[in-house]
Amino acid sequence: MTNAMKRFLTQIALASVALSLSGVAHSSETKAAAKPDLAAGEAKASTVCAACHVADGSRGMPTYPILQGQHPEYLVKQLTEFKEGKRKNAIMNGMAGALTPEDMRNIAAFYASKKAKDGTAKNPDLVAAGERIYRGGIAKKGVPACASCHSPNGAGMPAQYPRLAGQHGDYTKAQLTAFRQGDRTNNAQMTSIAANLSDKEIEALADYIAGLR
Repeated sequence: MTNAMKRFLTQIALASVALSLSGVAHSSETKAAAKPDLAAGEAKASTVCAACHVADGSRGMPTYPILQGQHPEYLVKQLTEFKEGKRKNAIMNGMAGALTPEDMRNIAAFYASKKAKDGTAKNPDLVAAGERIYRGGIAKKGVPACASCHSPNGAGMPAQYPRLAGQHGDYTKAQLTAFRQGDRTNNAQMTSIAANLSDKEIEALADYIAGLR
């Protein structure tokens, strides 16, 4: 076999490999771009999630988060980190462990498709203090305004920061405390911020957020 023929066959082989890889990449992109299945998400949520988060992720027990209207990217991130053990919770680690990435996307899309209901604050004195922190931060402690990331109305930012408006005060308080104590470690930014908040400040923020609309 001549050198020219060898070079020709090598070029054909390389082209074949490139074409094959291109096909794999295209297939992966198509799969990734597939829209979530809301019906499948609802079916899975009704069997896996509803006991704690109620059927539509709305205002269930105050110790559990409201999922209704939450950004799907945020929900997928949390479920993934529960499954991988990056976020610790005995119940959620087990529940998420049985979910596939497709399950997570479908469940997240289902809850995100629901319009979140308004919540209410409880203590007018706490609300005023909470609003000051939420909107202006605490400069002397290096605590930034919550609104700078979660938006002034608590809507958050898709794929970056969760929706907070109307969230159960008990749940928000528990999460801020967990960040401060190092019990929740899946967000370094929140760990740093919560470390500078007192019990009273956390309580005030949680109450204000509960009534934020």
